Amino acid sequence: MSTSIATTRRPDWLKLFKLRRPASRSQRRKVLTLFGTRPEAIKLAPVIRELEAQHDSLQTINVTSGQHTDLLYPFISLLGIRIDQDLEVMEPNQTPNQVCARVLSAMDKILEREQPDLILVQGDTTTAMAGALAGFHRRVPVGHVEAGLRSGNLHSPYPEEMNRRMITRVATYHFAATSRNRRTLLAEGVEQKNIFVTGNPVVDSLQAILKQVDKRQAIETLLRETKGLRRVVLTTHRRESFGEVMLENLLTLRRFVESREDVALIFPVHPNPAVVNAAHAALAQHPRIHLIEPLGYEDFIALLSEAWLIVSDSGGVQEEAPTLGKPLLILRENTERPEVLDSGIARLVGGQPERLALMLEEAYADESWAGEVLRIKNPFGVGDSGKRIAEIIADLLQVQRAQEPLAVNV
Repeated sequence: MSTSIATTRRPDWLKLFKLRRPASRSQRRKVLTLFGTRPEAIKLAPVIRELEAQHDSLQTINVTSGQHTDLLYPFISLLGIRIDQDLEVMEPNQTPNQVCARVLSAMDKILEREQPDLILVQGDTTTAMAGALAGFHRRVPVGHVEAGLRSGNLHSPYPEEMNRRMITRVATYHFAATSRNRRTLLAEGVEQKNIFVTGNPVVDSLQAILKQVDKRQAIETLLRETKGLRRVVLTTHRRESFGEVMLENLLTLRRFVESREDVALIFPVHPNPAVVNAAHAALAQHPRIHLIEPLGYEDFIALLSEAWLIVSDSGGVQEEAPTLGKPLLILRENTERPEVLDSGIARLVGGQPERLALMLEEAYADESWAGEVLRIKNPFGVGDSGKRIAEIIADLLQVQRAQEPLAVNV
């Protein structure tokens, strides 16, 4: 286990926060936030920033499991948060059980040392599940951001669906993105007083990133090559999509591009060999199909913002598409985010390539549903979720709001 890296980077981090007259350590409450993947960092960053900026009697302890390594650290600077402890749990080819065991063991030592008043986790990763369980074992209250998502199938997405259900059982406070998520939690026996509908902080982060996004050369070149074409941006990487299902979906997309001279397909190919092999077998050697390397998040968002249509099996993309105002076809049998379907922003394809072909043609048609998406209200919030969650946590911990800043942006 590594020691804190905060001290080596603190001069840079101080520029991000307002100086305030601090409370004495004996008066401060501690919130330990645990994350291990890029999506977790994206959604927890607005909460961490608001906790640190608004409440001088709160101490934040930010811990990463290291479940993602190269993917995670570029976001720490981009999103304006720091890391106080890296558990470095990742090893090649380890199982979810091994990740869980290592996070549990490492967290136990941290909880004994830090004695936090609250543990905050997000979503449905193995890191989040292990962190929530570690808190339960130590009788530390657990707050769960993005609570109440359900697909209805324990094996899809796997293992995320079981992880999120287990977190619900041990969490104390549940920050639900939507009223539907709240109703799900109530139906499962969660007490009403412990559920808070806050929106999803992914909207906060995405709005902030869009303001500073700078299309780098690779994206500029790609956009120039596809100028004047309807860009279909594809992502597919989930385990349940592997094999024949993925291959047939890719062949369907190729046929659609071949039949429409004003359509281009752009596919940032996930490095998993199952995805790489299927992509090259079905999509190689077509002038309007672009198989590209995985993109950094800023570039990926820039690309999505220039899409005509998004086709994806990603849960995160289902949250990003409404914020960007882009129509989405979901390459899955079910979704734990039915709000995107109810709102009209997305449609569920299922596992039949014939249905994908039909939906592509429907989206292409004149006056189709795809053209109405920009006018639809985002079901996941307006970009104030981080502030709302931070204020609720402060109230729960009986923390007073910070005094006016003595100085700003030093």
